[in-house]
Amino acid sequence: MAEELRWALIVISVFVIGGLLIHGLWSVRKKDSPDTPSVERVEPNETTNEVQEPATAKPQERDEPEFGDLSFSAESHDEPAVSEQVVEEPEAETQQQEVEEEPADAQVPTDFIIVHLQMPEGLTMDGSQLLPAVNMLGFKYSEEGFFNRHLDPAGTGPVLFRLVNMYNPGTFDIDNMEQFSTAGVSLFMTLPCDGDGLSAFNMLHSAAKKLADEFGATILDSNREEMTVESVREYVEKVRSFSA
Repeated sequence: MAEELRWALIVISVFVIGGLLIHGLWSVRKKDSPDTPSVERVEPNETTNEVQEPATAKPQERDEPEFGDLSFSAESHDEPAVSEQVVEEPEAETQQQEVEEEPADAQVPTDFIIVHLQMPEGLTMDGSQLLPAVNMLGFKYSEEGFFNRHLDPAGTGPVLFRLVNMYNPGTFDIDNMEQFSTAGVSLFMTLPCDGDGLSAFNMLHSAAKKLADEFGATILDSNREEMTVESVREYVEKVRSFSA
C-alpha cells in the first residue's frame, strides 16, 4: 500500500510540474506577442497655433497684356477675352476647317506695343474731360467698352490701336462718363498691324503725349516704368521687325 501511494504522489507531482511549465511558457509567449499592436500617439504642437498653408505655385508669366479685368490674347485680334474665361480648344478637324476658311492674307497678332498713362498719386482723369479728349484724337467708342483708333478718323477701316481703362473693370461706360474717373489709361497696338506699322506707332505715341499733357499724367512703358528715349527706340525696332 505504501508503495502504491508513493507512485501516485510521483505521478501527481509530474503532472503539477508539467502544468506549471506549460503555463509559464504560455505567459512568456503572450507577453512577447500582444493581441493589439501599440499605436504611437502624435501629440499636437502646444507651442504654436499656426497652421502651415501649402505652398502655392507661382503663376506663370504670360506674354499677353492685361488691363483691369481684360486680357487681350495674341490669338485673338478683334475681341478681348475675360482673363478668367476658359476657352475649350476645338478638335483637330474643326481647327483644320477654321484654318481653311481664313483668308490667306489674314494677320495673326504675335506681339504688342503697350503705353500706359499714370496719374499722380491722389489724382484721377475725369470722364467728362477724357471723353472729348479722346474724341478729338479720332478714337471711336466700341461695343466692347473701349476706344478704337481706326485707320480712318471717321471710324472706318482697320483698327490701328486701342485705348482702355488701366484699372478695373478695364472698360468705359459711355453712358456714365460724367460720373466716371480713373487713375490711368493704356494704349496698345498689336503686331503685325494693318497698314504702316511705324505710322501707327507714331500716332499712338503722339496720342499718349497729348493725353499726358492734358491730364498731367506720366507716360510709362510696358514694364510700367517711365518712358525714355531708349524705350521708344526699342518700340520702333520691334515695330520694324514685324514690318520687314
